[in-house]
Amino acid sequence: MVVEKNKFISDILEIFRRYPEKKYTAQQINDILRLHGTPAYNRVLKALAILEGEDKIYVNNRNQFKLTPVNQTITGNFRANDKGFGFVRYADDEPDVFIARSNTMHAINDDEVEVKIIKPANPWGDNGAEGKITQILSHGVHQIVGEFMPYSDVQIKKTGLLGYVKSHEKKLSQNPVFLKSQGLHPQWGDMVQVDITGYPSAEFPRSMVGVAIKIIGNKNAPGVDEMAIVYQNEVKAEFPEEVVAASEKIPDHLVAKDWAGRRDNTQQVTVTIDGDDSKDFDDAVTLWKLENGNYHLGVHIADVTHYVSANSLLDNEAFERGTSTYLVDRVIPMLPFRLSNGICSLNPNEERCVLTCDMEINEQGAVVRHEIYPSVIKSHARLTYNNVNQILAGNVELCSRYRDLVPMLQDMAQLHQILFAMRHQRGALDFEETEAQIIVDDQGKPIDIKLRERGTAEKMIESFMLAANETVAEHYNKLHVPFLYRVHEQPDADKIKNFFELASSFGLSVPGNSADVTPKMLQQVLEKVAGKPQELVITTMLLRSLQQAKYSPEPLGHFGMAAKYYTHFTSPIRRYPDLMVHRMIHSYADQGIGTDVQNHWAQQLDEVAVQTSACERKSIDVERAVDDLKKAEFMEDKVGQVFEAVISSVTSFGMFIALENTVEGLVHISNLLDDYYEFHEKELALVGKRTHKTYKMGDPIKVRLIRADAQQRQVDFEPVLTAEEQERVKIEQQRRAQSKPHSFSKKRRASKRSRTNKYERFAH
Repeated sequence: MVVEKNKFISDILEIFRRYPEKKYTAQQINDILRLHGTPAYNRVLKALAILEGEDKIYVNNRNQFKLTPVNQTITGNFRANDKGFGFVRYADDEPDVFIARSNTMHAINDDEVEVKIIKPANPWGDNGAEGKITQILSHGVHQIVGEFMPYSDVQIKKTGLLGYVKSHEKKLSQNPVFLKSQGLHPQWGDMVQVDITGYPSAEFPRSMVGVAIKIIGNKNAPGVDEMAIVYQNEVKAEFPEEVVAASEKIPDHLVAKDWAGRRDNTQQVTVTIDGDDSKDFDDAVTLWKLENGNYHLGVHIADVTHYVSANSLLDNEAFERGTSTYLVDRVIPMLPFRLSNGICSLNPNEERCVLTCDMEINEQGAVVRHEIYPSVIKSHARLTYNNVNQILAGNVELCSRYRDLVPMLQDMAQLHQILFAMRHQRGALDFEETEAQIIVDDQGKPIDIKLRERGTAEKMIESFMLAANETVAEHYNKLHVPFLYRVHEQPDADKIKNFFELASSFGLSVPGNSADVTPKMLQQVLEKVAGKPQELVITTMLLRSLQQAKYSPEPLGHFGMAAKYYTHFTSPIRRYPDLMVHRMIHSYADQGIGTDVQNHWAQQLDEVAVQTSACERKSIDVERAVDDLKKAEFMEDKVGQVFEAVISSVTSFGMFIALENTVEGLVHISNLLDDYYEFHEKELALVGKRTHKTYKMGDPIKVRLIRADAQQRQVDFEPVLTAEEQERVKIEQQRRAQSKPHSFSKKRRASKRSRTNKYERFAH
């Protein structure tokens, strides 16, 4: 049911939801709301009629209203809160169901549960349904990583347990796991991975039992903090011995048979352009101008499938991992080192097997001719983004060192501008997000946070990879064969409607209809706020309104890039979907596109899409968690310092702020001491009740760091107040301090009187 928010109806329904078994007359509802007069009473009657019409309440023959009993059971995933309560998510288009601590049935985070709805949702307000877990269908957490706390010898002898492991993850921190003696025996302070063998019960409502299967290391040892997050999220950090052995059997250079069926592109001037710290190079590019004025762009991608055959040990391991995971100071690769940094990496002056996508691109950015085929290349140079940007800026020393490549690089920059203009013209959304590089010392301790600036070189390579991905996707779509696509679906209508309303509150008119939104419409909004104070707010809210990209066998298009066809073809060393795309390209070229071949691939694509999408999300979660850990650790010795910040988000419990170095933290509402602040949802603002001082998304704010906890990955701030605001806080604190002794003395006097009376009664 979709209804307009209505606070009056919502408040009345909340009375029934608060006491589901009570009956109320219209006059009683009127009195509870402290309303007076006939017009107010008529409003109550009208609201009750609406609630009755929507079957939220019913009326008996004595004109008493009561909450309609709910007879609904749902199944979903439990998301625990560290305070004991939680929420159950059961549908993408429905709000989560609240589960009070007493109704959790001892479920832990990520359990699949059956829930009986005990209070319906309030569609006129913000309160979702409330439920009671009636059955735990399956546990989502089978292993846990935490810090080991040992028992004494006496306790071990008495209980048969070694001690307990406590997770640093908030959602699991209240569920200690007691260790049996059968597994490994860690030392105090070790971070331990545990197999859970017993879950919370009525007898032990918060505790679990398990066996230690891996000792990651002492919590203070370098790198252990990162790896604890990796193991907690079940990202595989090490390769099985048999997989490493399989990779060692692969030659580290090309042999004669590797050339079979491949074109010799070794004479083409190809280069790799990557970050300064990159070790694996899976794409190389070449470019030259044609006589007709068009550009020939060659994108050469490492042919990983030449070495990783389907259903082999290497392939199964890569499928299970799904992607490489990039941490602050290390990479957890999808493929063993011998492949990822060796024979599959397009190292300079080494012959390498690749899949080539040659494109002829005109001055409007259209690919007018293309060809996809296997070849062999030899990279002429390993260039970095930093050096290429300096070459394009005219750095004399670098231009001299790479004099043979400078004309090609300049042509590449021109083609990038053409491709960018083409994508912009069709409506592609261009989000320029600030990316942080966390610098750590040899002990893994963060010593600096630098902002990465994306120059022409970075954007240029991105443009070339996008062109290749679109070209490959369109080619195989038009062959009408099964294929794996990277899709970004149309945004949810309700979320876009809310975004349109937010934009309007900032005085921005959005062209077109929210029910039929196009990328071009949203692009125009971004252009209107570019460089303005509200840019952060609008960009952040737009990102939240968009769907999450994923993999799919269906060509659903890519909304964000305004592309009808899109796939991932350009990174098979670090992404399994790209490897799968390469495998299909080879298959269709070698075996044709007959029914048997198509059926073979069609049967696999659903599983690959689901698995790789899930692995990608898990990897992103780990990368973000490690970044948050290191950022919090970086701030630990800065407590008390003052920073300039921007309000990045506002909620009912406070506001999140972002420093210039991308560190984010919370200003809790309890730390806003100069007034009582209320949350205004439509404006996404906190507004002072007396002073009307307002904190809104995008506003600059000066804050003081009051807490940084690396273990919890949490950073807390308070606002820096003006002298006038500080005086107001001081007066308020004095008023409260004066009132406390007064109430205490009254209590004491009352207590003394009662004692006197008691003694007098006893004496008589």
